[in-house]
Amino acid sequence: MENPDRPRVRPLPMGIELPTGTDPVSIRKRIEAMEYVLERSLVVPGTKFPIGLDTIIGFVPVLGDFIAAGLAAFIVWEAKNLGLPRWKLWRMLGNVAIDSAVGAVPIVGDAFDMVYRSNTKNLRIVKAHLDKHHPHTMVIEG
Repeated sequence: MENPDRPRVRPLPMGIELPTGTDPVSIRKRIEAMEYVLERSLVVPGTKFPIGLDTIIGFVPVLGDFIAAGLAAFIVWEAKNLGLPRWKLWRMLGNVAIDSAVGAVPIVGDAFDMVYRSNTKNLRIVKAHLDKHHPHTMVIEG
């Protein structure tokens, strides 16, 4: 029998569990998981430099940048569901727009994608909002 107090969780590859609830804790975990997959889930061989799916799919001309922008928009959508103010949502959309616009430039855009982490910037905005307005969602990282 399933415990009704425990949020439903969907397991993903790499040991990431994705909660399916609409509460702030579940939304925070989904945003953190998406940021991890898009920005830091892989390491460049021979280095300790982390990259993610955003960088990898950015190598596909045009289509890759649209897909990456769509995945980044998921974080903004989840932030909207949390009730972030419009100015923060616009700032997050601006981060995605900069990443997408410069990322669309061949070669230069791919290098830019590796260092300009719009999803990490957007995660910081969401975490600051949650820490202030929903402190029970805070996770002590050690």
